[in-house]
Amino acid sequence: MDASPSLPPPTPDTDVDRAARRTLNRHKAFATALLAVMAALTLASYALPAGFATAVLQAAAKAGFVGGIADWFAVTALFRHPLGLPIPHTAIIPAQKLRLGRALGRFVANHVFTASELRRTLGGLDLAGIVARFFADPAARRPAAAALAEMLPRLLASVEDGRARRLFARIIPRVLGGPTAGRVVAGAMRKLVEGGRHQDVFGFILERLKQVLAEREDALRRAIEERVREQGGRLVGWALGASIARRVLTQVNAELDKMEADGSDLRAAFDEWMRREIARIEDDPARAAEIGRALRRMLTHETIQGWARDVWARLREALAADAARPNGHTMALCEGALGNLGTLLTTDATARARLQAVAEGVIATLLPSAQTTLAGFIADVVANWDAATITEKLELRVGRDLQYVRVNGTLVGFLVGGLLYALLRAVFGPVAF
Repeated sequence: MDASPSLPPPTPDTDVDRAARRTLNRHKAFATALLAVMAALTLASYALPAGFATAVLQAAAKAGFVGGIADWFAVTALFRHPLGLPIPHTAIIPAQKLRLGRALGRFVANHVFTASELRRTLGGLDLAGIVARFFADPAARRPAAAALAEMLPRLLASVEDGRARRLFARIIPRVLGGPTAGRVVAGAMRKLVEGGRHQDVFGFILERLKQVLAEREDALRRAIEERVREQGGRLVGWALGASIARRVLTQVNAELDKMEADGSDLRAAFDEWMRREIARIEDDPARAAEIGRALRRMLTHETIQGWARDVWARLREALAADAARPNGHTMALCEGALGNLGTLLTTDATARARLQAVAEGVIATLLPSAQTTLAGFIADVVANWDAATITEKLELRVGRDLQYVRVNGTLVGFLVGGLLYALLRAVFGPVAF
């Protein structure tokens, strides 16, 4: 594995570190003083008159001193070589920092950074409330909307990838031309009829037809004259062709004018046909499927797809240009959407539950790789620590409690030594201890 880059020099001691060091020094001094007391009692016991009490005191003081020395050695061996002597299996933390880092990383990843703990933490966070309050604040919402608008051109550009375009070209006709497409068309047609908008469409078609007739009147007149000439001969065509063409075109325009009236028979027939066709599509699955197939054929036609690609290219360019403007419609739309999302999360319990479920699902999906990454990260950080730095940091955090180990070892040794001597004296008589 490649060597990781060296970490920067340790930062200066904080107030917390300085306070921890003072506390540690006080506890070290107390434990050492207690050890000195045991040594003093041991020496003093030899100056006292011989007797049972003196023997018990001497045995207890010896045991307390030995216990204190043993615990001092054990505590010191965790962080450094006792008395600077390179005794095997001492200075454990500096010597085993790589293994310590890996073990610490595995422990945090597998026992702290767990799915159950993260779910419990998320449940207590009120994630939906945090998001809702964030989007309710215009000062916080606008930068989020700006970032979303900035992402839009890149998102649209990714859709332009050939594979994505081919995928859409296959999926859209299937979706829009599927079995339910006919019912969707019928629903749209019913909305038009109920609102009377279908007559506006009919009027638009008539207007366009009249416009086409007016633009191509000369060509139509020549075509009619040519047809009369073919059927009646050159003489009839010469005598009557122009008159017949004029009458035909006049009659067609007159009929179209009649159709424009709101109460015309053709409009009523069109309305009746629309309603009958809607009912047929809704009630006849075969007719609905036929409509779907027709839509699918239309959408897969090369001309329609080429037109759609051109429309999409123009739309994408317009959206990208608008997204770049701070006060564009895209920015306003994104900001409004985020505001609506905040309102929805505030008022809709179902939306809050869905957001919570989505967050937990994402965490459950990403957690295995995140645990591996976290374990490796912790191991690398510990491995890059300077041995003296890691020793000092750990000693500052746990050294005070370890001094209690020394104190307890000294006191327990003192008490157990005295009791053991008394018990042996009672059983076996005067004994050496």
